[in-house]
Amino acid sequence: MQANLLNGLSLAYIGDAVYELYVRQFVLNQGYCKVNDLHKQTIKYTSGISQANFMHKLLNSNILTEEEIQIFKRGRNSHVHTSRKNMDIQDYLDATGFEALIGYLYLTKKEDRIFDLLKIIFTA
Repeated sequence: MQANLLNGLSLAYIGDAVYELYVRQFVLNQGYCKVNDLHKQTIKYTSGISQANFMHKLLNSNILTEEEIQIFKRGRNSHVHTSRKNMDIQDYLDATGFEALIGYLYLTKKEDRIFDLLKIIFTA
């Protein structure tokens, strides 16, 4: 599969799943065992607003490559036909761009880069 040929929403689709798995592993490693606690901790990282905020942090830190910024923009600028009721549309689009970036890095086998970005996110 050639990740550079996928549209932003397809990248976000896989990125959402990959990111969720990494977050769940991180939360489990923090010692949470009760399902309710696991869920509460997980949504701190996986909510759309959190993803948008993490993306803003990554953009403002100037650590993303031009390629990564372009992938984010591809996801952000996708023709999204729905949004969350509890979210501003711009945050929703930024979260979609974040997921697209994670999906692209995963599909291009750049998991070390995902881990670099996650370290920044998990220490936020």
